[in-house]
Amino acid sequence: MFPMEVVQTKRYISCNGKGRRGEDMIVTIPPKKGFNLHLLSQALPPQVAKYPSTRYMGSKQKLLTEIWAVASQFEFETAIDLFSGSGVVGYMLKSQGKTVFSNDYMAMSYTFAKAMIENSDLTLSQAEAMALLEPVEPIDHFVETRFQGLYYSDDDNRLIDIIRSNIKAVRNPCKRAIAMTALIRACLKKRPRGIFTYIGHRYDDGRKDLLMTFQAQFLEAVESVNTAVFDNGRQNKARHGDAMTLQNQESGLVYIDPPYYSPLSDNEYVRRYHFIEGLARDWQGVEIQEHTVTKKFKSYPTPFSSRNGAADAFDKLFKHFRNSLIMVSYSSNSLPTLDEMVTILAKHKPHVEVVPVNYKYSFGNQGNKVGKNKNDVQEYIFVGY
Repeated sequence: MFPMEVVQTKRYISCNGKGRRGEDMIVTIPPKKGFNLHLLSQALPPQVAKYPSTRYMGSKQKLLTEIWAVASQFEFETAIDLFSGSGVVGYMLKSQGKTVFSNDYMAMSYTFAKAMIENSDLTLSQAEAMALLEPVEPIDHFVETRFQGLYYSDDDNRLIDIIRSNIKAVRNPCKRAIAMTALIRACLKKRPRGIFTYIGHRYDDGRKDLLMTFQAQFLEAVESVNTAVFDNGRQNKARHGDAMTLQNQESGLVYIDPPYYSPLSDNEYVRRYHFIEGLARDWQGVEIQEHTVTKKFKSYPTPFSSRNGAADAFDKLFKHFRNSLIMVSYSSNSLPTLDEMVTILAKHKPHVEVVPVNYKYSFGNQGNKVGKNKNDVQEYIFVGY
């Protein structure tokens, strides 16, 4: 699989042209017409803009143009979004008419993909949305009691429990995913900074989202998700599972955007989003750490929590998808390093190229003062073909 004819300043390639283990060597060579990638400037389909905006950590919403600029230089009909996260990349690929398989180990990410990528025609009517706000019995009062005084008012906690209980009774899985996506979105927008690593409201800046009632946020979120639903004429699929266990899934493109390992900050999605991840799972199969102030639950095991683990995980993923076009989004402040990533990818693909993109992360390094955040980085797009 080779890209269309473009030119760039340099590329990386295994010198034997085969990328076999034990014979690899990374060299930098002059540009050769017909094999090098660059950022082709082209507008995205209007449908992409209908995806609800998100402040989700690591979201590639601001990099969609660059990601497609690279991907569009190859011919493929199917795509796996292996670590879907906010779902924006999978949705963009769906908007481009591709068959999309979306995967994530987070239940909330799976829910987003179920509602707006796998789902092609079902929406939640205003009457159905309003019905989810009506109290019915039984209500377990789980949020109202377990998280009292932590993140939301007593009234909001009660309404969250009412919506939770009603969502369980929704029979259609796609409509249920729309409702849960809307509930999660309402929780994020009613939470200062949209994270759950602290309690109280010390980051309340008086913005409009925080002044809206929870009911209004929920109904607005339903409308936003409904607007994003469309049919691209393909059978798209959402999966909730570990990327390392995905088997027998052939694809033209495999897009990989894993939790970055960096000594500057953690990649703990559960720590930041445990409350809304709990909503998506209904707190089933998780272990709430009662001794913690935030009542977070124990993080999921991941190989990307250490440098050696991340390197080994990349090696296994690249080997598993060696017959597909592989694209990896990666930050310059992450480990393994750029050269190490090229070396790993070149073990399994004969051609490896790197496209750098200047980028500013919205969260930055949470361990430092805001003014000193090391969030001006280069985003690398690695391509193996």
